Amino acid sequence: MIKPSTLEFLDELRQNNYRTWFHEQHDRYEEARKNVLETTEELFREINKFDKKMGFPDPKTCLFRIARDTRFSRDKEPYKTHFGVVLSPVGKTCGSQACYYVNVDPCDCYLSCGIYMPEPAVLSAIRRAVDQRWDEFKAILSKKAFREEVGDLCREEKVLKRVPAGFDKNSPAAEYLKLTSYYVYTQRSPDLLCREDFAQEAARLFRIMRPFYDFLNSAVRG
Repeated sequence: MIKPSTLEFLDELRQNNYRTWFHEQHDRYEEARKNVLETTEELFREINKFDKKMGFPDPKTCLFRIARDTRFSRDKEPYKTHFGVVLSPVGKTCGSQACYYVNVDPCDCYLSCGIYMPEPAVLSAIRRAVDQRWDEFKAILSKKAFREEVGDLCREEKVLKRVPAGFDKNSPAAEYLKLTSYYVYTQRSPDLLCREDFAQEAARLFRIMRPFYDFLNSAVRG
């Protein structure tokens, strides 16, 4: 589980997001990072109970760097104020594969699954699968547990105004073919992160998401 001290560090970083403060608090950062890595190991143990293919990647390969790349951003704050954990057999280098994700943030805690902003070839493969296997895709999203715990696909990213070229504009999957990212997420109270059963509860939610995870990976593999 995530320790309260980890969330406290992130909350203070949000209020003091500059390099001098961060360097002064480096030991606290290392403790928080260690806690997140240990929790990542717990998550992999729980996920392997329903998906042995996940395996046990090195948690260090699953954690995004806390330093931000500010070279091309108007926001010059040097650090992220959350820990992003990617859960896949190859860690955060999953690329065209679907993954699970945990956002460790005292203000914005959520669990997610899918493929974010895939490259054109991968995006086309997913759209073809959604169009050609619509009944299967619709059934995944229509399951009661999925609807109640996860909901529909996220539409916060760019959504096309028209069905992309090469697809029937009258396809029953039309609204999903307009997506440029294919992922779901469920917002949770940050209190969940600090519960002793956090890993088990996260795995329960990921298990509900697994048919969607498997669909995306099968679509990419072709």
